[in-house]
Amino acid sequence: MMRTHIKVKFVSVIFLTVIFSAFMSCDDELTNDAFDQEDTLALSISNEDLVLEELFFTNKVNFNWTTGTNQDTGAAITYTLEMDMASGDFTTPLATLFSGVQATYRYEMTYGDLNNLLLDSGLNPNESHQLSVKVTATIADASVAEQTAVTNFTVTTFKPISSRLFMVGDATPNGWDLTNATEMVPSTNTRGVFTYEGGLIPGNFKFAVNQDGCFCQDFYTKDATDDTLMVYNEGGSGDDLQWTIDQALEPNENYRITADVLNLTIIIEVVESSVDTPPFSTLWIVGDATESGWNIDAPIAFNQDEENAFLFYYEGQFNSGNFKIFAGPLGDFCGQWYRPFTNNEVMENGPVNQNSGCDSDNNWLVTEQIKGRYKVVLDTQNNTVSFNKIALYIIGDGGPNGWNISTPAPMTYSDGEYVYTGPLGANNPTGEFKISKFKGDWCNGDWINPATNGQSITNTNFINTYDCDGPDNKWKLQTGQAGNYEIRINLETDQMTITAQ
Repeated sequence: MMRTHIKVKFVSVIFLTVIFSAFMSCDDELTNDAFDQEDTLALSISNEDLVLEELFFTNKVNFNWTTGTNQDTGAAITYTLEMDMASGDFTTPLATLFSGVQATYRYEMTYGDLNNLLLDSGLNPNESHQLSVKVTATIADASVAEQTAVTNFTVTTFKPISSRLFMVGDATPNGWDLTNATEMVPSTNTRGVFTYEGGLIPGNFKFAVNQDGCFCQDFYTKDATDDTLMVYNEGGSGDDLQWTIDQALEPNENYRITADVLNLTIIIEVVESSVDTPPFSTLWIVGDATESGWNIDAPIAFNQDEENAFLFYYEGQFNSGNFKIFAGPLGDFCGQWYRPFTNNEVMENGPVNQNSGCDSDNNWLVTEQIKGRYKVVLDTQNNTVSFNKIALYIIGDGGPNGWNISTPAPMTYSDGEYVYTGPLGANNPTGEFKISKFKGDWCNGDWINPATNGQSITNTNFINTYDCDGPDNKWKLQTGQAGNYEIRINLETDQMTITAQ
């Protein structure tokens, strides 16, 4: 019995010891002397009179504070940092920089971030503002009162530089059309630096900060005493001095413009053009033989090839008259052109002359005998042009000539429409067909396909595909549909009809 009694008592002592230790651990955590703080909360700033400048965008301002007190309770202290006008009371502060953070006694922000914060809060740039910053210490033990510290400082803001820059002027690809001004490429590693590399023609240019279309906007213009320096003209004010391009480029050359709007410098240089960079980013068809007429303010544009940026395509109706190919800038008849070497030259494949100015105004001639719909392909790398008259053909076992791409069934062209009149399904009553703009090679031209594969001939919705890129959709005759039909296609209006005869 004695042994048993001693054993039980021993276990009880161990149990009580564990419980007592557990209570001691919890109490110790709440009142750990290591967290005792007896300090007066105070706040300071690294510079009480800040003049913010774009040049020092990454410079930093620091806010520092002491710990405050938890009155030796060992309770955690969290901090909240707020900013307000010096005339405010922090009821609705300008900003809460952070809130509820422990063991942090410093906060820093860049001049640029502080400037943006103030401007976003409605303060004006280029003015001095009286501000206050307040740190609040909140103690986890409710018996200890919250503490605050406030310090005042003065900040002079600045108007940030533009994040975008555009070239405008008769020397540039898009002329004086602000809404279509040429955008420059911002540097990825140097703030405020923008570049343009490409073609420029003799004329003038300056820089705009947006494409809003109003010449009352902010511009960067030439310094009156130094061509390598820029002047920031806010709201279009000041002398409207522009840079001048007076040197025509060789075929293998480009202009490279580097504008530093932070340091207000500009570098204009002629460089060898990259083989990957076409001389022009946009081309337009112009002339009374085309849908553009002689309108050079808003002519119809070519399409640029997605894989070879030097190739440009245009497809349209050519009536009797003249035309040439415009390279800009818009609105300038004496700008850049692609033209034949002699005036009234017929539409023949071969070399093309790229030149500028109004001295040589050669045009291609479209006569009544050759008018029709053409696809024009201009190669700006080799300065060659091709004119391919559009013909349409029925391809497939649902048509009269089957799947023979070398001798497909042609459609006739009349007054802007392509027409086929004849049998469908004579060789296969449930056959298929599609329409090509070429013959001789399956992957050597453009196609007209139905919108979906297996589409009934009662549905004439169609899409255009190129080479063998697909989708290779086909119309399919349904049981009982074989017979004679008229197929009529207008490529100007993208309308198609299939009518039983």
